[in-house]
Amino acid sequence: MTEEDMTEAERKMQFLYALRSKGVTDARVLSAMESVDRGPFVRGLFAGRAYEDMPLPIACGQTISQPSVVGLMTQALEVSPRDKVLEIGTGSGYQAAILSKLARRVYTIDRHRRLVREARAIFDELGLVNITAICGDGSFGLEEQAPFDRIIVTAAAEDTPGPLLAQLKEGGIMVLPVGQSDAVQHLIRVRKTADGLEYDELRAVRFVPLLEGLGKDT
Repeated sequence: MTEEDMTEAERKMQFLYALRSKGVTDARVLSAMESVDRGPFVRGLFAGRAYEDMPLPIACGQTISQPSVVGLMTQALEVSPRDKVLEIGTGSGYQAAILSKLARRVYTIDRHRRLVREARAIFDELGLVNITAICGDGSFGLEEQAPFDRIIVTAAAEDTPGPLLAQLKEGGIMVLPVGQSDAVQHLIRVRKTADGLEYDELRAVRFVPLLEGLGKDT
């Protein structure tokens, strides 16, 4: 059976099965991912592969992460309904859309104006009114809206960025990939406690690098 032959219900069942088989088990995360269609976030030649569990190219040399990685990162973030979340690296907007179903407010930053513009259009189309998308240098966070309950970074830094740690609330959680862009990267979770920072290493991943400055399309 091809993707085109499958009904919407069959696609959703296959999609959720793939997520569970990769370790995404949190009921709220699964419900959020079921409610956000990945299709609008994948355009052009790869639109027909939107429902496969794989990363895909998007504009500006970036990628949309595979759904299972989005699910695992979201699950690790432990978002509650009252949380204010900062995302570094809007990309297609898919991760922010998932977070919008779980959090009170989502701020998402990308260095590429085109990606922010296209993501805003999708958010408007889907009626996701609790997302604010901003073009800017995400490596410095968003100080004017700090502190944040949760921070997620969808690009790999060589080390945990100090400005982002400073903008994380005590009791907050940050999830991000860390490592050289041409080597193995590790997805880590950082908990900020009264006694300091606690680190958990979650799994090996591969993300585009976290870069300072704005993209050339701005």
